[in-house]
Amino acid sequence: MNTISYHYDAQKITAGIVHIGVGNFHRAHQQFYTNAVLEHEDQMQWGICGVCLLPSDEKTVHSLRAQNLDYSLTVCGRNGIDEVYRIGSLCELIWGVEDPEAVADKIADPSVKIITLTITEGGYNLDKETGDFILNDEKIQHDLKNTGNPSTVFGFVAEGLRRRKMKNSGGVTILSCDNLQHNGNTAKRAFTTFIEAQDKELAEWVRYNVTFPNSMVDRITPAVSPEDIERLNRKSGIMDLAPVYCEDFAQWVIEDNFIAGRPTWEKVGVEFTADVTAFENMKLSLLNASHTLLSYPSFLMGYRKVDQAMEDLQIVKFVRSFMDTDITPLVPAPGNTNLEEYKKTLIERFANHSVSDQVSRLCFDGISKFPVYIIPNLAIMIKAGMDLTRTAFLTASYRHYLKYRTDDNGHFFEIGEPWLNEEDQKLIDDEDSTAFLSLSAFKGADLKNSAKFVELYTQFASQIKDQGTGPVLKSIIK
Repeated sequence: MNTISYHYDAQKITAGIVHIGVGNFHRAHQQFYTNAVLEHEDQMQWGICGVCLLPSDEKTVHSLRAQNLDYSLTVCGRNGIDEVYRIGSLCELIWGVEDPEAVADKIADPSVKIITLTITEGGYNLDKETGDFILNDEKIQHDLKNTGNPSTVFGFVAEGLRRRKMKNSGGVTILSCDNLQHNGNTAKRAFTTFIEAQDKELAEWVRYNVTFPNSMVDRITPAVSPEDIERLNRKSGIMDLAPVYCEDFAQWVIEDNFIAGRPTWEKVGVEFTADVTAFENMKLSLLNASHTLLSYPSFLMGYRKVDQAMEDLQIVKFVRSFMDTDITPLVPAPGNTNLEEYKKTLIERFANHSVSDQVSRLCFDGISKFPVYIIPNLAIMIKAGMDLTRTAFLTASYRHYLKYRTDDNGHFFEIGEPWLNEEDQKLIDDEDSTAFLSLSAFKGADLKNSAKFVELYTQFASQIKDQGTGPVLKSIIK
């Protein structure tokens, strides 16, 4: 196995970036690009100070500190050949539970020009129906009243910015790296609403001194189990307490709106643009939507790993037909992107045995995923009179997954739906399958008023219950 070590002097790096949420994806994606850019001598001021805010981060913090913050990243090739990178761009690590003052002081440091975030899609505390920031949340209320003793990311960032303003440390960019459409706009809505409610003078300062560019991120990065740690270390020969592994594909597209400067990430493959919308649309409509499309049917057919599901030619044809017939007419290719090559690469990525993602991870939180990945294009498809076969089958599969919780092999399973509310549960429990079409996740498309969709969906719902998912999928593959 090829091991690639960094060649810069880690002792000379200073932190120009504060990153909140030092999870696996961040360490496989943003750290990967930053580690590469630090090889350029004029970029040594762009090291990353990681910030962890949760009690559950303790193990990660102690593991990384025990090895001077270095760690190994195994990039798993679709050709079966892996490469191991030694990552040294994490030059500081603060655990907010242990030292909350250090978090705010670091954000206020004039050498820090960028605050990046991976706090998960649900971490922005926005109401799923209105999109408004939830000010009456108990922890938010605590932070609004206790500026010097924050507990949430919003409280910590606000306190850091307040100290930054007092010290005249200059402007800063807040860059979301979470998998959200227009994630910069989302971050801006969340942080500015909180700050406006807490400190109107600071809110005015933020208005002129903080930018929130949108970005699009992409790299499949599975969770790391204790067995994975042993396996990765055995293959790499490195005794790493906190290794990470990921696929060999990576993409990062960012709107170039950095008020205080930025690394020259473009030297290492990052793409800068004036508007990230077309890139987001392509990824969400093809990668994320296809993940959702294959997840529930695959799980109901008994598959538990994505690469295993992609060995089933029926599933491959199902996904590729969705990409070609349903989505390609609706998705213009951004920039110089070759859409046919992009789709081909997606199929290869899903089938990568070395990454072997969990199907259950793709199934998790469908209530949040359908409104973002499926419903916007489905609404257009219905209005345009397009073929609704695959989306109706997906919807019927999702109902069966939620309602019966048993796969084609008779195996019972637990579902992962943290945002499922009582009204949604009543719709799932209803024996009339059409009631399910009023699920909160489907509000962006009037599914019940499409006679063709209802006809296909009810047919599939009945067939899946009587015959199983696999036979029904086989019947719609052409």
